[in-house]
Amino acid sequence: MNKNFKVIRPKFKNKKYNILSFGAKSDTSYNNQRAIQTAIDECNKNGGGVVVIPDGYYYTGPIELKSNVNLYVSSNAYVKFNKEKEQYPLIWTEYEGIKRIRTVSPISAKDCENIAITGSGIMDGSGDLWRGIKEWKLTAKEWKKCLEKSPYVLKGNESGIWCPTKTYYDGCIKGEPDYNDPKALELASEYWDMYRPVFVSFVNCDKVLIEDVTLQNSPAWNVHPLYCTNFTMNNAVIKNKFSAQNGDGIDLESCQNCEISNSVFEVGDDGICIKSGKNAEARKKEIPTKNVWIHDCKVFNAHGGFVVGSEMSRGVSNILVENCVFAGTDIGVRFKSAIPRGGVVEDIEIRNIFMNEIVEEAIIFTMGYVLVNIEDNKESKTKKVAMEDVPEFKDITLDNIICRGAKVALKVNGLPELPIHDIRITNSNFIADKALDLKLCENITLDNVVVQTKEEMNTYNNEVFSVK
Repeated sequence: MNKNFKVIRPKFKNKKYNILSFGAKSDTSYNNQRAIQTAIDECNKNGGGVVVIPDGYYYTGPIELKSNVNLYVSSNAYVKFNKEKEQYPLIWTEYEGIKRIRTVSPISAKDCENIAITGSGIMDGSGDLWRGIKEWKLTAKEWKKCLEKSPYVLKGNESGIWCPTKTYYDGCIKGEPDYNDPKALELASEYWDMYRPVFVSFVNCDKVLIEDVTLQNSPAWNVHPLYCTNFTMNNAVIKNKFSAQNGDGIDLESCQNCEISNSVFEVGDDGICIKSGKNAEARKKEIPTKNVWIHDCKVFNAHGGFVVGSEMSRGVSNILVENCVFAGTDIGVRFKSAIPRGGVVEDIEIRNIFMNEIVEEAIIFTMGYVLVNIEDNKESKTKKVAMEDVPEFKDITLDNIICRGAKVALKVNGLPELPIHDIRITNSNFIADKALDLKLCENITLDNVVVQTKEEMNTYNNEVFSVK
């Protein structure tokens, strides 16, 4: 991993624009959207500065950041976003790595430079008004409260899925329209709130900063930088309930020269996630995610602590993750992909990671994110797969990984077409129910690695595994 890259932070004029001067009110029902947006627009028009949200409670609709604007949320400010159809129109955007219909995001910026959200206040995306909830993720009392709000429940394989509105429920039954249909947006509009947005959407922006602020309760992903450069997140708190479907902390997608540090993630899906588009559609754009430094972060109760994929089709490289704590996450370090993603994940270094009470695997590399048991899939063995559709994980090192409690210390599950290869784990110690679960992999090296199970102490000194 080459850390010889610089992340340039934005700079702002020392001129302040208090939203109260633009008609804002600290009120639980007054819509401050126009006041906040006017302050942002005026700040941008005059060459930039700091838009101040002072102490108080501010109810608002979606806001759009502009170049050279630092949105400062004071320490005792609480910003609550609404959910009103006329304020959240449907748009074309990218979500989960491909072109999709979504509503506008509560906070957004596109084609901007020098933008920031700072201050130690709280911004709440009202995701509980948008998200469906799986019954198994709730207590009986919580499920009953949901049904009191809305009676609409989809039948699922494991349990029911509660829908917050009839339009959400009907949209899930109807399904998304053909995106090649020129009337796709019109057809989707009847079920608009099924197309729930990410909370913070930054697209094609340069010199972006999120610092000190708490971002919570997102409709879908919490923070989604897409095609951004010089992105910095520092000392932030990113929160979602465990039940938050698609409630990822941050999804850094096709971004370059980024630093994520000193931040806390407690979310309902993956915590810190690296992505770069999905399948052949994404590979038409050669914009990998690279040059990323993640350090001194804590992730609690997420699906994964540090995650790459499953959307990684444009490639991921030159990533350093160090000095982090993952506690109570489903998986600690998680690399996931599948056919037909394509793309290469390589040159990644992960070190000084401390994990506790991991539910499943401490470390997993899997190409079976869609096909869980890919090695047993008949279609994969009999159907010829184009090599450009085959993803690759290689040249990844992990050092000083300490894990107290997991089902499996290391799982590697590759593809017949291209095994996962050249993974090196050194100077690490695990307490787990099972040491290794290796399939379809080559040159998996464990050196000075100890795995304590109930039955035995497993010690690996420069041992190399290749499993067909």
